[in-house]
Amino acid sequence: MSESSKSEGVLTEIDHVAIAVNDLDAAVTYYQDTFGCEVAHREVVERDGVEEVLLKVADSYVQLLTPIRDDSPVAKYLEKKGEGIHHVGYRVADCATALDRVKAQGHKVIDEAPRPGSRGTTVAFVHPKTAYGTLIELVEE
Repeated sequence: MSESSKSEGVLTEIDHVAIAVNDLDAAVTYYQDTFGCEVAHREVVERDGVEEVLLKVADSYVQLLTPIRDDSPVAKYLEKKGEGIHHVGYRVADCATALDRVKAQGHKVIDEAPRPGSRGTTVAFVHPKTAYGTLIELVEE
């Protein structure tokens, strides 16, 4: 395997840690008052049924998520598990290549192909059942 093909699909950085919350504004206030965090981005992602806030922490983000619909995955997560860490987003150079690598290894994915994410990114999710219990989001900027 050549050096360039070894590096394809490799995680380059932590993009964000996503935290599911019931009250988005209260969670934002907590992070602002307690840690001095500032909102870097706020967006409603209709496709996923969530509103998100990104708080910048160095070169990464804390992503606060709250459902805008009762049938969204985050609403179901909150109902089942309560507030807390929902997933970890990792930056990749090429989302399609990274996703293909995951599938080639026989791991379960949620997204069969990359799709648009928030703030103009391309994303795909890896199922927690074959990722040691962690929902993983691959993020291409």
